[in-house]
Amino acid sequence: MKNTLNDFKAFILRGNVIDLAVGVIIGGAFGKIVNSLIADIIMPPIGIVINNVDFRDLKLQIGGTAEAPVFLSYGNFFEIIFEFLMIATVIFFIIRFMSKLRRAEEAPAPTPEPTPSPESIVLLTEIRDLLKQKNI
Repeated sequence: MKNTLNDFKAFILRGNVIDLAVGVIIGGAFGKIVNSLIADIIMPPIGIVINNVDFRDLKLQIGGTAEAPVFLSYGNFFEIIFEFLMIATVIFFIIRFMSKLRRAEEAPAPTPEPTPSPESIVLLTEIRDLLKQKNI
């Protein structure tokens, strides 16, 4: 039992698990912000443009009876797809921005070309002349 507790403690204290937990918490909060942005700011004007229609109310009766109709609620589905696309777009731009920052930090300073020393030039000239004499 003590071994299991020590293993669990080591697992929890690993950086990856803590980073993941922070990411999930921030992601949940970010999801609420995006949901509010879409539901409270973006969708109402779009609803006005299409005659004050609330997307969540868009549905199509596909069967049933007058007392118990069966609906296909496509409006809520469209709103959720729109939310997903908004979240994906924002995440894309955040990752793109962070990648540019990383590339800027990681770019190594250009190293100057080494200049050959006079001794190496003389040595290379001698080697070249020897090769010419042997027809290689």
